[in-house]
Amino acid sequence: MSRQEAAPPTTPVLVPPHKTVENGTVREVSVPPFAPAVPTGSLGDIPFDNAAEAPTDVVLGRKQHDGSWRDVTAAEFAEQVLALAKGLIAHGLRPGDRLAVMARTSYEWTLLDFASWAAGLVTVPLYPTSSAHQAQWILHDSGARACVVEQVEQTRMISGVRGELPGLDHLWQLDAGAVSHITSAGRDLLADEVAKRRAARGPADTATLIYTSGTTGRPKGCVLTHGNFFAEVDNSIELLHPVFTSVSKEPASTLLFLPLSHVFGRMVAVGCLRARVKLGHAPSIQTEDLLADLAGFRPTFLLAIPYVLEKVYNTGRATAEKMGRAASFDRAARIARAYGQAVEAAEHGTGPGPGMGLKAARGLYDPLVFRRIRAALGGRVRYAICGGSPLGRRLASFYEGAGIQVFEGYGLTETTAAATVTPPLKPRLGTVGWPLPGSAVRIADDGEVLLRGGQVFSGYWDAASGTAVPAVDEQAWFATGDLGALDADGYLTITGRKKEIIVTSGGKNVAPAPLEDRLRAHPLVGQCMVIGDNRPYVTALITLEPDGLAHWRQMQKKQDVPLAELVRDERLLADLQRAVDDANLLVSRAESVRRFAVLPGDFTEEAGHLTPSLKLKRVAIARDYAKDIEALYESS
Repeated sequence: MSRQEAAPPTTPVLVPPHKTVENGTVREVSVPPFAPAVPTGSLGDIPFDNAAEAPTDVVLGRKQHDGSWRDVTAAEFAEQVLALAKGLIAHGLRPGDRLAVMARTSYEWTLLDFASWAAGLVTVPLYPTSSAHQAQWILHDSGARACVVEQVEQTRMISGVRGELPGLDHLWQLDAGAVSHITSAGRDLLADEVAKRRAARGPADTATLIYTSGTTGRPKGCVLTHGNFFAEVDNSIELLHPVFTSVSKEPASTLLFLPLSHVFGRMVAVGCLRARVKLGHAPSIQTEDLLADLAGFRPTFLLAIPYVLEKVYNTGRATAEKMGRAASFDRAARIARAYGQAVEAAEHGTGPGPGMGLKAARGLYDPLVFRRIRAALGGRVRYAICGGSPLGRRLASFYEGAGIQVFEGYGLTETTAAATVTPPLKPRLGTVGWPLPGSAVRIADDGEVLLRGGQVFSGYWDAASGTAVPAVDEQAWFATGDLGALDADGYLTITGRKKEIIVTSGGKNVAPAPLEDRLRAHPLVGQCMVIGDNRPYVTALITLEPDGLAHWRQMQKKQDVPLAELVRDERLLADLQRAVDDANLLVSRAESVRRFAVLPGDFTEEAGHLTPSLKLKRVAIARDYAKDIEALYESS
């Protein structure tokens, strides 16, 4: 019986985490593992284990040139992994050699990952938007012997710095048939050679080097082992069983559109293959492309960042406004939030749950609003795993009321993605949940979040020794650099970055993240950066969201007004002031944004203002917009 046909497993019994209370405050929480540690083997075994146990199970969906999707079974995928692994070996790549991949999210990316692991290699992801300098640094520091890129422009870029990479023996291009080329070299190699390579790898061996994008300085390579991934995905699969295991007539599936160069996407790809959940890939996150892929693939759950869920919500409201139904949408949103909050209260035993009137109101608006929201995500999505930054209580409760349960998580590259996650049936909206089973969270004396568990990395890559330099203390705690707090029940809330805390000239400490997250939720706001260090009050730089601005222009009949003039428009500034006023409700007067400047351009990775994972490079932004910042304080 295949895993998809089997009866759903019993839900793991959720027990409150063990808490350590010091001076009346919860300082540490831990949750025992739900899955046993894997004693042998590597991620390279997963395709072959799937093929042996359930050869006909559909494990991937592959998009065809005509836009349709073709099912790929466990047996087919294992055959392709074997053929590609043989080709990598035939090209002279040895166990432990590093193979870099620079491509958008695609079927070939996941195929390369598992084939590399089957051949005993270590994969090194590069963001497809990396500059020549960034790519050269990572390839050199990792000592990569081979690199696979997607497009001819990337081939030219790597070729341009290849003189500085004497150890790079191979450069292959996916668009030019790299998979076929590599595979053809291994046709005469016996499968036994791959089996030997797999047998020699274990949980303690390095699976991948993922370079943290970093907001300052050069990126560092995080050494993640096969055991780190097993601890992460096995406990996640057991904890989130409704997500990873079909509990209805629809087989579990997801469409991955976040970059596989980021640990979040890689973790879910590995988890799907491990759980034999159908996985599809969407290379483009442009709205039209992504909506078309979602409609064609029709996933049952999604991996998302708050920006995507905000975008769907804002697009839904903009559509309603164009149809003259903005008031109706706003009423539906209020009902959804009330419903979501009532569900949360019932699950915690602090309320009776949604009453008859609320249920009736939700039922009324389901075909008018909520079904349209679900349809934008493909029509079958019932769950979303959200990370990257806090989603916030407002959106989390809305999606719960709209029929999509959001599991919010928190983690870093160094923790193989999620270190905490919303526990099923025990959500606490606005928090990032409890520790992932098998791990623990502690709050240091200065408020820094410390993490411990099987998914915590080995350390940072040291190119000179070719090993990991440990980055945990003697008790195996990893210091995240994030600030947070644990409530009385052990739920973690992230309040900001330790290095980003603003201290005003009046001595007030301000965490910019909550204000920035709330401002970005507004449909007109693209990016924002809160300022105020050594200043008399807090201000903000705001960029405009293109889609939200286009809608605003249409509604205000100002399509022809130049952007440089529009950023001074009184109506636009008034709408943005309302967004600032709403964000200020989160903080005290001393922490509130007093003034803001609207910038005619956006913060971009190309301009050096964002990391590849869309985090603000605050020093660079402050430098490039110094005049705008000074103007905000000229009259103070």
